[in-house]
Amino acid sequence: MPNVMIRKNDEGNLTLYVAKRDQEDPIASIEHTADDCWGGEIVLTDGTAYYIEPMSKAPDLPLTVRAKRGGEG
Repeated sequence: MPNVMIRKNDEGNLTLYVAKRDQEDPIASIEHTADDCWGGEIVLTDGTAYYIEPMSKAPDLPLTVRAKRGGEG
């Protein structure tokens, strides 16, 4: 499970950065985006998916968390 950083870029769009790969890509969708439940499956614009445990409230960005790559356990 890699550590990933979720942040807003200069245009205001969410991106996901994987330090281990030195890769940053735009986020296409996040499964849960409500103020009382945020996270779940994150899909990047290239189709790659990651999963982060849903949080009980929307986080302040930037946020660093451990994520499972799509298809892992």
